[in-house]
Amino acid sequence: MPIKNDQLSAMMMNMYENSTEAIFFFDKEGTALALNPAAEKIVDGEVLKQLIQGAEKAICQACRGYTSEKDLHTCLNCYLSSSQPEDFSSFQVYLETKNIGVVPYAATFHTIDSENSIRVFMLRNLSKQFKTQEKLYQNTMMKDVIKAQENERIRISRELHDGVAQELLSALVDIRVIKYMTSEEEVLKKMKQTEATMTRLLDDIRNLSVELRPAALDDLGLEAAFRSHFKRIQQSYGLNVEFTSNISKKRYGSEIETIIYRVCQEAILNSIKYAQVDVVQVFLFEQEHTLHLIVQDEGIGFVYGDKPIGTGLGLFGMRERSEIVFGDFEVSSVIGKGTKVLLNVPVGDFPKEG
Repeated sequence: MPIKNDQLSAMMMNMYENSTEAIFFFDKEGTALALNPAAEKIVDGEVLKQLIQGAEKAICQACRGYTSEKDLHTCLNCYLSSSQPEDFSSFQVYLETKNIGVVPYAATFHTIDSENSIRVFMLRNLSKQFKTQEKLYQNTMMKDVIKAQENERIRISRELHDGVAQELLSALVDIRVIKYMTSEEEVLKKMKQTEATMTRLLDDIRNLSVELRPAALDDLGLEAAFRSHFKRIQQSYGLNVEFTSNISKKRYGSEIETIIYRVCQEAILNSIKYAQVDVVQVFLFEQEHTLHLIVQDEGIGFVYGDKPIGTGLGLFGMRERSEIVFGDFEVSSVIGKGTKVLLNVPVGDFPKEG
């Protein structure tokens, strides 16, 4: 049975009075015409007073900005005065609320009476959803961290078994053989072989130790750690790393330095695996309180569209690390033209001298 106008009006009034969503009505100047009880509950006393008195744009005193495509909080092109109201049919806004502090809201702002330029502003509290999403993100990240740790343990285990253990076994066999040798010349020859084996073993242990945590990074900083790492890369893989830096001995805090180092390490490893090049360029420089890392090659590329060659875990790990220090991470790779990895990390005004 069709609903009569008076019934519809009564239902709309009940929704307005009893809704858990905050509802504001504004004219074209941004002056509040009315607000429901839910809106009155969230607005601080002084702001509420000005809203009720009809002060122009009184809501601005409580608003802490909305989320745009470029900024988490911005007041540019405000929804109250925007020339493109269709951009605010659904958006996220932050309000300073009574006794709770700044709260994120899902918002809609649209015209309901074109002739009189009356607009409605509706807010739904997103705090609970944000907490749920944060918990989900934390759980997902924890699973990824555990998986990465297990993969790293597997790699180290293989290194120990295939490298260190085999060299130790070889040295042990040589020592046992020496016991049964009678010729001084044979003993001397075998001792030299054993010495060579132990030297290789020492190199393997040193390399494994450096991969786990380079001492130069803690003692001397990023630039020194990079130069040491690139030297090992050239010795081990024959890859020449052309390194340019302007940071000298500046220090940026353990977390930032570690993440910059690991991202560079992973980017070069990708070049070794997929790029098929003899040269990789690395740029490390500070500009306008931002530390920039660029790793690029002119190889065959390792990304087809949005899908990387391999498992993609390396790219995922680099991006996850970057987010920890609020860095901007970007990878561009074109088949046949090469790959460029870019990481920009804010470092503040006063990096420490080493």
